[in-house]
Parts: sequence; structure tokens; C-alpha cells
Amino acid sequence: MDEIYAEDHDLEDEPGSRGYDADQDASYFCWACGEEIVVPVDPTMGERQVYVEDCPVCCRPNELHVELDLEHGGVRCWSEPVG
Repeated sequence: MDEIYAEDHDLEDEPGSRGYDADQDASYFCWACGEEIVVPVDPTMGERQVYVEDCPVCCRPNELHVELDLEHGGVRCWSEPVG
């Protein structure tokens, strides 16, 4: 199960990790095809969000996890296979 972290983790330890801006977008890598996907971040949906989104490249479903650090403006985003 691949997870992509930013801000609150050592990015050197996470291959393919990116930093994020909580006011704009976050990105994750599709667990199936490896494509980097950019998604908008909606802070009104809460600090911890989980939802399913199909990869726009390979059409496989990704369970997205988004965690916002509203105090410091950081975002952590990763995907997992559904099921």
C-alpha cells in the first residue's frame, strides 16, 4: 500500500513525495498506474477527509486520504486501493 506524505514527514524518506499548499491543491500518485494526480483541497470539508475518486489516467478507483493542518497550512494526501 503506497502512501504519499508531505509537510509533517521527512520528505527524504518518502520517495515521490511533494510539498503542498493547503490553500490550493494537493497531489497523490495513483496506486495502480503511478501517475501523479492533482486534486483541489476544500478546507470546509474538515481537517480529515476520505473519499473515492477514479484516476483520470487509468480509471481505477483511489481511496484518497487528505489531512489538513489548518494551524500551519500543511496538507498530507495519499491514495490506497479501494476495498
